[in-house]
Amino acid sequence: MTSKLMDYFNKQPRIGVLSTSSKDGKVDSAVFGSPQMIDEKTVVVATGKNRTFSNLQENPYAMFLIMEPGADIMAWKGIRVYLKLKELATSGEMLDMIKSQITKIAGEEAAKMIYATATFEIIELRPLVDMGQSWEKSI
Repeated sequence: MTSKLMDYFNKQPRIGVLSTSSKDGKVDSAVFGSPQMIDEKTVVVATGKNRTFSNLQENPYAMFLIMEPGADIMAWKGIRVYLKLKELATSGEMLDMIKSQITKIAGEEAAKMIYATATFEIIELRPLVDMGQSWEKSI
Protein backbone atom coordinates (compact mmCIF):
# COMPACT_ATOMS: atom_id res chain seq x y z
CA MET A 1 0.00 0.00 0.00
CA THR A 2 1.15 3.48 -0.59
CA SER A 3 1.33 6.82 1.12
CA LYS A 4 -1.11 7.99 -1.61
CA LEU A 5 -3.77 5.84 0.04
CA MET A 6 -2.93 7.20 3.51
CA ASP A 7 -3.10 10.78 2.23
CA TYR A 8 -6.46 10.14 0.58
CA PHE A 9 -7.89 8.19 3.50
CA ASN A 10 -6.84 10.72 6.15
CA LYS A 11 -7.66 13.98 4.38
CA GLN A 12 -10.18 16.21 6.10
CA PRO A 13 -12.90 17.12 5.96
CA ARG A 14 -14.36 13.86 4.75
CA ILE A 15 -16.88 11.32 5.83
CA GLY A 16 -17.45 7.77 4.81
CA VAL A 17 -19.65 4.82 5.60
CA LEU A 18 -18.53 1.92 7.79
CA SER A 19 -20.50 -1.26 7.19
CA THR A 20 -20.50 -4.13 9.68
CA SER A 21 -22.57 -7.27 10.12
CA SER A 22 -23.73 -9.30 13.10
CA LYS A 23 -22.93 -13.01 13.29
CA ASP A 24 -26.34 -13.79 11.78
CA GLY A 25 -25.84 -11.43 8.83
CA LYS A 26 -27.79 -8.34 9.91
CA VAL A 27 -25.95 -5.45 8.23
CA ASP A 28 -25.45 -1.98 9.66
CA SER A 29 -23.97 0.99 7.83
CA ALA A 30 -23.04 4.14 9.72
CA VAL A 31 -21.53 7.48 8.73
CA PHE A 32 -18.08 8.05 10.26
CA GLY A 33 -15.64 10.93 10.01
CA SER A 34 -13.13 9.59 12.51
CA PRO A 35 -11.40 6.60 10.84
CA GLN A 36 -7.68 7.19 10.41
CA MET A 37 -4.94 5.15 8.78
CA ILE A 38 -2.13 5.11 11.32
CA ASP A 39 0.22 3.18 9.03
CA GLU A 40 0.01 1.67 5.56
CA LYS A 41 -2.05 -1.33 6.68
CA THR A 42 -3.86 -0.22 9.87
CA VAL A 43 -7.07 1.76 10.38
CA VAL A 44 -8.38 2.98 13.74
CA VAL A 45 -12.05 3.90 14.26
CA ALA A 46 -13.66 5.51 17.30
CA THR A 47 -17.17 4.26 18.02
CA GLY A 48 -19.92 4.59 20.56
CA LYS A 49 -21.65 1.70 22.33
CA ASN A 50 -23.90 1.07 19.35
CA ARG A 51 -24.66 -1.39 16.52
CA THR A 52 -21.18 -1.00 15.05
CA PHE A 53 -19.60 -1.92 18.39
CA SER A 54 -22.02 -4.83 18.89
CA ASN A 55 -21.48 -6.18 15.39
CA LEU A 56 -17.70 -6.04 15.73
CA GLN A 57 -17.91 -8.13 18.89
CA GLU A 58 -19.63 -10.85 16.82
CA ASN A 59 -18.01 -10.50 13.39
CA PRO A 60 -14.52 -9.05 12.79
CA TYR A 61 -15.09 -7.99 9.17
CA ALA A 62 -16.06 -4.50 8.02
CA MET A 63 -15.85 -2.23 4.97
CA PHE A 64 -15.22 1.53 4.91
CA LEU A 65 -16.47 3.41 1.84
CA ILE A 66 -15.24 6.89 0.96
CA MET A 67 -16.94 8.84 -1.87
CA GLU A 68 -16.27 12.23 -3.42
CA PRO A 69 -18.73 13.67 -5.96
CA GLY A 70 -17.57 14.52 -9.48
CA ALA A 71 -19.07 16.34 -12.44
CA ASP A 72 -20.95 13.15 -13.40
CA ILE A 73 -21.26 9.66 -11.90
CA MET A 74 -18.23 8.34 -13.80
CA ALA A 75 -16.13 11.22 -12.44
CA TRP A 76 -16.87 10.41 -8.80
CA LYS A 77 -13.84 9.33 -6.77
CA GLY A 78 -13.72 6.88 -3.95
CA ILE A 79 -12.49 3.64 -2.55
CA ARG A 80 -13.79 0.61 -0.69
CA VAL A 81 -11.47 -0.47 2.11
CA TYR A 82 -12.11 -4.00 3.41
CA LEU A 83 -11.05 -4.51 7.01
CA LYS A 84 -10.54 -7.21 9.63
CA LEU A 85 -10.71 -6.30 13.32
CA LYS A 86 -7.48 -6.79 15.27
CA GLU A 87 -8.52 -5.18 18.56
CA LEU A 88 -11.62 -3.63 20.15
CA ALA A 89 -10.59 -1.55 23.19
CA THR A 90 -12.77 0.25 25.73
CA SER A 91 -9.78 1.82 27.49
CA GLY A 92 -6.20 2.73 26.79
CA GLU A 93 -3.91 5.33 25.29
CA MET A 94 -5.46 5.30 21.78
CA LEU A 95 -8.97 5.82 23.14
CA ASP A 96 -7.79 8.66 25.40
CA MET A 97 -5.99 10.35 22.49
CA ILE A 98 -9.03 10.12 20.20
CA LYS A 99 -11.38 11.44 22.89
CA SER A 100 -9.01 14.38 23.42
CA GLN A 101 -8.97 15.13 19.67
CA ILE A 102 -12.76 14.91 19.46
CA THR A 103 -13.11 17.24 22.45
CA LYS A 104 -11.03 19.86 20.62
CA ILE A 105 -12.92 19.46 17.32
CA ALA A 106 -16.51 18.73 18.37
CA GLY A 107 -16.70 19.40 22.11
CA GLU A 108 -16.90 17.42 25.32
CA GLU A 109 -20.41 16.05 24.69
CA ALA A 110 -19.29 14.46 21.42
CA ALA A 111 -16.23 12.95 23.10
CA LYS A 112 -18.41 11.42 25.84
CA MET A 113 -20.25 9.41 23.19
CA ILE A 114 -17.04 7.58 22.23
CA TYR A 115 -16.95 4.19 23.94
CA ALA A 116 -14.25 2.22 22.14
CA THR A 117 -11.56 2.12 19.50
CA ALA A 118 -11.55 -0.52 16.81
CA THR A 119 -8.18 -1.27 15.25
CA PHE A 120 -8.37 -2.96 11.85
CA GLU A 121 -6.00 -4.53 9.37
CA ILE A 122 -6.67 -3.59 5.73
CA ILE A 123 -7.27 -6.85 3.88
CA GLU A 124 -8.43 -5.60 0.46
CA LEU A 125 -8.87 -2.40 -1.54
CA ARG A 126 -11.36 -1.95 -4.35
CA PRO A 127 -12.29 1.08 -6.42
CA LEU A 128 -15.59 2.86 -5.81
CA VAL A 129 -16.91 1.52 -9.12
CA ASP A 130 -15.14 -1.64 -10.23
CA MET A 131 -14.89 -1.52 -14.02
CA GLY A 132 -11.58 -3.35 -14.23
CA GLN A 133 -9.62 -0.38 -12.89
CA SER A 134 -7.19 -0.43 -10.01
CA TRP A 135 -8.05 1.21 -6.70
CA GLU A 136 -5.23 3.71 -7.31
CA LYS A 137 -7.04 5.15 -10.35
CA SER A 138 -10.18 5.61 -8.25
CA ILE A 139 -8.65 8.10 -5.82
